[in-house]
Amino acid sequence: MNRLRWRARLCAIVLALPVTALAQAVSVVDFSGRTVALDAPARRIVALAPHSVENLFTAGAGGTLVGVVNGSDYPPPARDLPQVGSFNAYSLEAIASVNPDLIVMWGSGNGAGTLGKLEVLGIPVYVSEPRRLADIPRDIRALGVLAGTSETGEARALRLEQALAELRLRYSSRTPIRVLYEIWNDPLQTISGDHLISQVLSLCGGRNIFADVASLAPRVNIESVLVLAPEAIVASGMSDSRPQWLDEWRRYPALPAVRNNGLFFVHPDLLERPTARVLQGAQSLCEQLDTLRH
Repeated sequence: MNRLRWRARLCAIVLALPVTALAQAVSVVDFSGRTVALDAPARRIVALAPHSVENLFTAGAGGTLVGVVNGSDYPPPARDLPQVGSFNAYSLEAIASVNPDLIVMWGSGNGAGTLGKLEVLGIPVYVSEPRRLADIPRDIRALGVLAGTSETGEARALRLEQALAELRLRYSSRTPIRVLYEIWNDPLQTISGDHLISQVLSLCGGRNIFADVASLAPRVNIESVLVLAPEAIVASGMSDSRPQWLDEWRRYPALPAVRNNGLFFVHPDLLERPTARVLQGAQSLCEQLDTLRH
């Protein structure tokens, strides 16, 4: 009987505790080096970049999203979420109106001074800035911790790491292929070796012909491309199908990429967004480049 009374008293004490006392505090170090600490996992999150929306869903935390920005189109349920503006023109009033307990911002994409503006709202801010392949699973793990879905986040981050490692093992040591990755056609724009996409090229055994350029996304001219003679040209673009940009290279039949049918397309969302879908982009890129080795 005494045991039953003790249990009843314990239950009464637990029920009387504030919700925050029962929840487990969580913390992570974000990409700016700041420690983001929450008394309890976030339940209402605003994400100010499409890649952050996607990574939250991957981490099992899509249900916590109460605000996103224009262009947050994946996975499909993200399209129905309330919008608070665009990644570079968000509304502080709209953000505050959805009463978030965490804001996920894009370090380089949301504009100078964004962190300070958001901190004025008194809402914790996590800065996301995945610039390397290894940063994508790191981001997924961190978001899972902050949203209380760390088990899902860890499992999916680990799965991504293992799959990328398998691709690297399979393709990275194969015969190198000189590659131009075209992110825009007019003016002609590519990527340097510091770009995440250049890491994907290396994983596939490709060699970025503009790897040594200082700028992350430099403008280049046709003459320099002809001199460096890429064996493959990979274009992204704005459509789901093979862009017209590739056809424009056929004006240079002596270019190895043209001569040997090395004009390839990978949907930009699969490589230019730092999300788990980079695995699909990498698989497609590796397979296409490998056709030039046979």
